[in-house]
Amino acid sequence: MNKTTLARTLACLFRSGLLSCGLVLAAGLLAFALAAENDTLEVLLETKAIETQAPEAEVFKAKSLGLPAKETDTPYVALGQWLPALLTQFNQLPEVQAQLTRQQQAELAIQAADRAVYNPELGLNYQNADTDSYSLGLSQTLDWGDKRGVATKRADLEAQILFADIGLERNQMLAERLLALAEQAQSRKALTFAEQQLRFTKAQLGIAKQRLAAGDLSNVELQLMQLELATNTADYALAEQAALVADGKVIELLGDNNLAFSEFIKEIHVFVTQAKQAPAPELGTSKSALPALTSAYLQVLLARVNAMQVKADTSADPTISLGAEKEGTDNKLGVGVSIPLQVRNNYSELQAVADKGIAIAEQGYLARERVLTAKQKHVLYALPRLLERYQDWRELVQVSGAKAAKSLSQQWQAGDVSTSEYLQSRRQLAASYLVGLNLETAIYQSWLTWMGESGQLMPFLNGTAEQISQAPSHMPNTAARTVNP
Repeated sequence: MNKTTLARTLACLFRSGLLSCGLVLAAGLLAFALAAENDTLEVLLETKAIETQAPEAEVFKAKSLGLPAKETDTPYVALGQWLPALLTQFNQLPEVQAQLTRQQQAELAIQAADRAVYNPELGLNYQNADTDSYSLGLSQTLDWGDKRGVATKRADLEAQILFADIGLERNQMLAERLLALAEQAQSRKALTFAEQQLRFTKAQLGIAKQRLAAGDLSNVELQLMQLELATNTADYALAEQAALVADGKVIELLGDNNLAFSEFIKEIHVFVTQAKQAPAPELGTSKSALPALTSAYLQVLLARVNAMQVKADTSADPTISLGAEKEGTDNKLGVGVSIPLQVRNNYSELQAVADKGIAIAEQGYLARERVLTAKQKHVLYALPRLLERYQDWRELVQVSGAKAAKSLSQQWQAGDVSTSEYLQSRRQLAASYLVGLNLETAIYQSWLTWMGESGQLMPFLNGTAEQISQAPSHMPNTAARTVNP
């Protein structure tokens, strides 16, 4: 390729923003470096341009990268711009609607508990005898043990526990769906990369055939190129299968596989940095250390209310009665009070059982806190290292990898490197790109799993989406994939 054509091609790339794209285009740069010095490939591209009457830059993208033009210049989409639409779709899911109904049910339970325990009793009596008698009685049992107050507290705590459990469940559901979207994005990038490799190998095979005809390549080396094409074809088929599986999972969880989604590794890095700088709460002293502990903390309070309820339910509530009686010409008025005598059973065993329940709930809270604290330490230890390796990988692939690919291409064309060594080196470069995809997936999986399990996902998204939405929307994809903020 002469210098004029190369300069013109690079200028087209800079104008289209191709060289500023993210991880998908990093592999494209490798493919471009492999083909940059090949005169035969240039002839093929220019011939195809004449046949299709397409602009030079578009022909280069289609043949060298194997990507449509609209995919090579995707603007950065901030988290606050695509997340609201996703949450709207998420809130319309039947599972979420059922949770909202359960919350309404709990609120009604609180209202039902805050009602009088005993209703008054009205009694009427008529006796037909030599002297007819009539009697009218009204009795009312008093809530001496405060059963109503305890029942209201219990219903309120049960509702708070339900809200906490639903919140944690909703965090886990959202984390599962965000992870499915992230895996879908990764599978589509892997599919694009496999298609790109397949197209490039086809072009290289054409070059190899021309070198064979010129006596510059052996028949065995041509067969190696053909085997490489077969391998790339199989890789493309497997990548397409994986992409279809990822699409099916998204459809299963969200009902649609074309939802707005953009990478947010930068936001993950911001969260990890803030979490590492935040002071660690003391064990057993705060219910707000992690949202996932709220339910366990409320269980302790509920156990204490249960002990109060046992005491209230077994208390001796007096009953006051008023009665009026008419017998013949005599009128009578009576007042009575009755109190249960807890002589044969004072319910002390029930009270002891309830007291043991408090100790069990407290130990359950401490155990849950210990497990979550250990997981938090592990996540804050592992995630920064994954992010550092990811950043190192990106720099190596975009800089050193591209230079190595260009050098290999030149040596192969000059005959300094055998075809087998050249293909092996290309496979290593391709494997390095797939390693980067696996790193991205591992970061998303580790962070989203922890955020869903700890109940921090929705509070974090609600607190940062508005701030992130104010970021410039014209930034390239590399900004979304940059680890350091």
